[in-house]
Amino acid sequence: MAKKSAQESMETPMMKQYQEIKDQYPDAFLFYRIGDFYELFNDDAVKGSQLLELTLTARNHNAADPIPMCGVPHHAVQNYIDILVDHGYKVAICEQMEDPTLAKGMVKREVIQLVTPGTRMQTGISGAKDNNYLAGMVQHEHQFGFAYTDVSTGELKTANLTTIEAVMNEIMAVEAKEVVVNDTIDESIRARFKPLGILVSQQDTAVAANAELSFLTQDLDDQAENNAVSLLLTYMESTQKRSLAHLQRAIAYEPSYYLKMDHYAKRNLELSVNIRTGKRSGTLLWLMDETKTAMGGRLLKQWLDRPLLSQSEIIARQDKVQSLLDHYFERSNLQDELTKVYDLERLAGRVAFGSVNGRDLIQLKTSLQQVPKIKYVLQELDDQVFGEMLAHLDPVDDVAELIERAIDDEPPISVTDGDVIKDGYDKQLDAYRDAMANGKQWIAELEAKERAATGISTLKIGYNRVFGYYIEVTKANLSKLPEDRYERKQTLTNAERFATPELKEKEQLILEAQTKSTALEYQLFTKIREVVKAAIARLQRLAKTLASLDVLQSFAVVAENYRFSRPTLTDGHDLEIESGRHPVVEKALGKQAYVPNDVRMDEQTAILLITGPNMSGKSTYMRQLALTVVLAQMGSFVPAKSAMIPIFDQIFTRIGAADDLISGNSTFMVEMQEANDALAHATANSLLLFDEIGRGTATYDGMALAQAIIEYVHDHVHAKTLFSTHYHELTGLSNELTGLKNIHVGAVEENGELVFLHQIQPGPADKSYGIHVAKLAGMPEKLLARASTILQQLEANAGENPMPVDVDQPLTEPATDVLPLDETQSTQLALFDTPSQDPTTAKILADLKSMNLMAMTPMDVMNKFYEIQQQLK
Repeated sequence: MAKKSAQESMETPMMKQYQEIKDQYPDAFLFYRIGDFYELFNDDAVKGSQLLELTLTARNHNAADPIPMCGVPHHAVQNYIDILVDHGYKVAICEQMEDPTLAKGMVKREVIQLVTPGTRMQTGISGAKDNNYLAGMVQHEHQFGFAYTDVSTGELKTANLTTIEAVMNEIMAVEAKEVVVNDTIDESIRARFKPLGILVSQQDTAVAANAELSFLTQDLDDQAENNAVSLLLTYMESTQKRSLAHLQRAIAYEPSYYLKMDHYAKRNLELSVNIRTGKRSGTLLWLMDETKTAMGGRLLKQWLDRPLLSQSEIIARQDKVQSLLDHYFERSNLQDELTKVYDLERLAGRVAFGSVNGRDLIQLKTSLQQVPKIKYVLQELDDQVFGEMLAHLDPVDDVAELIERAIDDEPPISVTDGDVIKDGYDKQLDAYRDAMANGKQWIAELEAKERAATGISTLKIGYNRVFGYYIEVTKANLSKLPEDRYERKQTLTNAERFATPELKEKEQLILEAQTKSTALEYQLFTKIREVVKAAIARLQRLAKTLASLDVLQSFAVVAENYRFSRPTLTDGHDLEIESGRHPVVEKALGKQAYVPNDVRMDEQTAILLITGPNMSGKSTYMRQLALTVVLAQMGSFVPAKSAMIPIFDQIFTRIGAADDLISGNSTFMVEMQEANDALAHATANSLLLFDEIGRGTATYDGMALAQAIIEYVHDHVHAKTLFSTHYHELTGLSNELTGLKNIHVGAVEENGELVFLHQIQPGPADKSYGIHVAKLAGMPEKLLARASTILQQLEANAGENPMPVDVDQPLTEPATDVLPLDETQSTQLALFDTPSQDPTTAKILADLKSMNLMAMTPMDVMNKFYEIQQQLK
């Protein structure tokens, strides 16, 4: 019986319609419009009520199995949609497509938009300076077509990539929220996105060749790129269900055209995300962002992600920064005008989408009105430096003038309720408004006349949508009314409402004028919107120019505020930085507390081997060089007294220690993988940062690997390399490797206490100071004393230090001077003391020897050692 009741409930006409629509969007929350609410049913309601903190109710309470439901008011729906999309879900918005009062039978409903993490148009103030990218990928023969777009701005870029690792790196570089794939992408590849929190969407068919696709792909010659753009366009058309006229022609790019940094390098250098907090604060982007517009903020991040390789392009940016830096007052005027420029890119997107309102158009007009002022400021500077920008500063004054004539200066949010169009713009609209104004004046005059005629001072004429205009008299005054003066219309508790033939006639005229006025206003608004839509390409070109100008002025402000200098770029391999600083650390500490350092690597010097105690600043020194390179190749000035820098093609980093638990790799495995990636792909024009290579394994293993890596870089790669280590034995390599120099971070002992100098000095450190650092960390005194005793014993037993081995010795031969044959000389402690081997111990040792630790996850290793522990008990 329960099943029958539920079945009857589901088979109502409305629920049948709901289910038919829901079946088309099984992976989305369906927001089903009923009157002034969007309702969710069944599983959507159960899950949605939890995520959105809504009260879960039920439809058809009397049924044995009522249908779960919850709802949100239509005027507040955007907030609820944003919450679900932020959680990685899709939302299908199902609207009533006809007036319920005029519909025959069920009201027709359709999904008007599918909002997904990669296609959202509304970003809010907090996300104004962030792009929201949707990516697409297809496999074409042995290559991958990759494309990405920001639906809110119309940006569209594509590339042909040869490996899935390259695709993953691009997707993580642009921080795509969603990836669209087709059946050419197998499940193993799709599975790699889930741990990253990226939604994977399937699009089975691609749009057939049409005018829009041809326009977007006209500059593409590569089939894989064409396929990727086609896939993205199909997905956007099927989800957005509206014009995509703001999409810009696809730009093909090659990652190798820019300074290459994988997502590990960007993360380690904290370019845009703070490793500890996951936020922007405390990053290079945070420091460099003095932009005044949302467009400039987004472009700054793009420049930071993709520094240039072209010396001429870098110098062109530097010249503009220099000019702005030299003209303080003009720069201040420019900032004042840029502050009044709204987000032209996203305004153009809303125009194309048809979601622009009167207030958006006023923002557009205000922005365009600043362009002539901005042009004047640039003309006051160097015309040669800013000549190209001046040519692209089109004020689009025809659009600005149209909005000025047509749109009220303070329009309402809604474009369908009137009061959007200015008086004097349209004669017919003025006539309707005059009729309404005169009608309302007539109503006011009638009220005064009736009060005088009846002697009832409280008589009033009111209006509501149900009864129209009426004359209201309180019951206490009914006796004063002449008989048959009015027609009774409605009885209230304390009053009676009346009408007259004359009032009804005037009501019809007023309401007719009001209805026609509202309808005409909306028609006029849509025509204005179409005129603006025709200018989208011009608006987007203007937006790009203003965004670039905004970033350049931001560079000038930062250079002035933080004492940055203009770097010299060289074609050779000389690197010389005087008094270089880590700009983010310096801002946190204050310039008085930060100790600047030089970096000097001539043509012959490939490797700086850095020694010194923990926490002394080795990693900061390495990172500040990388950040200086990134800033220089962005076209920015750099945090140094002076800098001469070669143009690098790639930056590789091996910094920090972290297990990759998603793939089951240990810290040491991650370390080796990152080091291998650098050795495999670096060139003589690359920059390598290796921090504490080899520390994740046994002492001699680590030293052997570290030395071998140094030798390989020196002999085969020739890249500029900063290599920090605690293996002091490696400092002897400077006697054998002509391209290696020792430097160290200074530290001194004063009254038994360790004092960091944070100053880079030539030569190797005299010792590691590990126990001193442990003391600074607050270790117990007894523990520290015991550690000092053990250290003395180990140093006494070690004899002559065996490292490093002879550089000329082939690595394939036994390195007898690396691994001592006499066990009494070894400083490594055995895992198990085995004076005699019983069968159990022998089996355990055999198992240990046969274990492939590099292929095991950390959890597998823990389980294995737990088994061994149980056997030993």
